[in-house]
Amino acid sequence: MAKNGESTCSTACDPHCGQAGDVRPCCSISSCWLKRASHLVFRAALAVVAAFGCNDGLQPTPAPTTCPQGGFVGICGTVSLRGAVPGNTSAVYIIAYNVFPQSRNDLFNFQPPLQSLKPLPLDRQSEFYTVALPSGRYEWVLAAWVDTAFTLAGADTTLEVAGFFRDGADTTVAGSGIVAVSGGGTDSIDFVIDFDTMRRVCAYFPPCP
Repeated sequence: MAKNGESTCSTACDPHCGQAGDVRPCCSISSCWLKRASHLVFRAALAVVAAFGCNDGLQPTPAPTTCPQGGFVGICGTVSLRGAVPGNTSAVYIIAYNVFPQSRNDLFNFQPPLQSLKPLPLDRQSEFYTVALPSGRYEWVLAAWVDTAFTLAGADTTLEVAGFFRDGADTTVAGSGIVAVSGGGTDSIDFVIDFDTMRRVCAYFPPCP
């Protein structure tokens, strides 16, 4: 039995202590503040998540569908990929020729420069691309497939054309997809890459070796 003036609180937290007679509760004050701070942090985190959700802040960034703004010069478009990617694929690049190549010696007269080439991702059904090009007229925009056995000496046999931009009304082998680039981005240079119907690049200026 407690004597007069003694607290009847146990060492555990007692919600009844501290309510009457100015008796301090047995809970430590620091522990109470810690619980309150944790609760406030949790509520603040929920508010941030709610704000992002209301403003689509947690939504994925939409894939681009047009050429970049602010100084970009070149071509943009979407390539659709068909067929199985060959096991001996080193890379596929989109390149452009001002003049349609007439011989093996013309193969490397393309844009952009070698050091600026960007390989296309091949693990999807379609891909939006951008290729920076100088302003000018281009007679052939194509997807160049590169063999893992590629060499400069054997370029005409280790490079293949996987697809190219063409005028839909032109049924000739090479098509006539003239593209003009004039101080900005030229959009909608769309075409199909079909790994099942690739042609050796020398087939466009025969004979092939």
